[in-house]
Amino acid sequence: MVKREITTKIKAMADKMPIISIAGPRQSGKTTLAKMCFPDYKYVNLENPDTMEEAISDPRLFLNSDRKGLIIDEIQKYPKLLSYIQTISDEHNRPGEFVITGSQNLLISEKISQSLAGRVFITHLLPFSLAELSKAGFEMNDFSKYIKTGFYPRIYDKKIAPEFFYPSYIQTYAERDLRQIVNVSNLFLFQKFMKLAAGRIGQLINYNSISTELGIDLKTVKSWFSILETSFIAFFLQPHHKNFSKRLVKTPKLYFYDTGLASSLLGIKKESDLSSHWARGALFENIIIADLCKNYLNKAIQPPLYFWRDNTGNEIDCIIDDGVKIKCIEIKSSTTISVDFFKGLNFYKKLDETSLPYLIYGGDINGKRKEADVVSWKNLHHF
Repeated sequence: MVKREITTKIKAMADKMPIISIAGPRQSGKTTLAKMCFPDYKYVNLENPDTMEEAISDPRLFLNSDRKGLIIDEIQKYPKLLSYIQTISDEHNRPGEFVITGSQNLLISEKISQSLAGRVFITHLLPFSLAELSKAGFEMNDFSKYIKTGFYPRIYDKKIAPEFFYPSYIQTYAERDLRQIVNVSNLFLFQKFMKLAAGRIGQLINYNSISTELGIDLKTVKSWFSILETSFIAFFLQPHHKNFSKRLVKTPKLYFYDTGLASSLLGIKKESDLSSHWARGALFENIIIADLCKNYLNKAIQPPLYFWRDNTGNEIDCIIDDGVKIKCIEIKSSTTISVDFFKGLNFYKKLDETSLPYLIYGGDINGKRKEADVVSWKNLHHF
């Protein structure tokens, strides 16, 4: 079993907070993590019709059964339970009494903010990070293998080939989860939309071009992107606010939480295809951005990640602004280093001399250069 980095934090906070929330995409390991952290707790899954009927018919009895604690899986199936959880939690005043998990992000967050404010420790569990896989003995020397294979636990646990896992995942997601979140009448068109989105990884999002290409209105395009966010398929990297008296791009960039899923949508069949694929650089950038995001979430910290770009095209791929220092990161898939890679970093350094420049690249050797610290893609845990 791959030990999840967030485990220690969850166990510690269960001694302080009455409710623990674990949200993340389907198949990211939420149930396994909850059971591992709390092996003596009763486990219920609201996707089970009998369990759902019990919860609806008598919520207080359902939540008050004699047990040490209760794990409730897929809480978004019956969000009304959150109000009862709040009441019972206040009555009992017991730390770690309830563990709730869900595969929808914004829906749960909205309900939590209404019902459980001040009572819940919120965590997000994404598919494996590079560090988690390395510690568990699944380290790969070629980042192309990670891009193609992705990071979903079942692929590694059950040794499922990604070319079989992801099409089924996408089909299940489209047929089941989409109908739960919103009424998408044309599933074929939505899957085409997902493929278009995968082709725009690392780009400034342009709703109008997607609207034109799909032949749907702008409002629908925006709502569909919201669905991808809600269900942990994709996320937006926002532009950094520090402008240095220059006009900045205000449009966010699009990334996928898992490159294996994105690769499947792009029709990439094997790792060797990536060597000449037009999306190679974007997918490498995606794997770096997503892994940096995971490293923060695994510490239960909201990722302070941005990008920076002015109206003349000067750009920094990733900005880490933790409120103390600004780390500027250029991301290049090349295994060899060129002086051209430091152009954006040098430009930004003139604007902010206190910033810390880094180059993350596709090679194996870390080092220091006058322009920036050079970091291998294998060493992202240092951030």
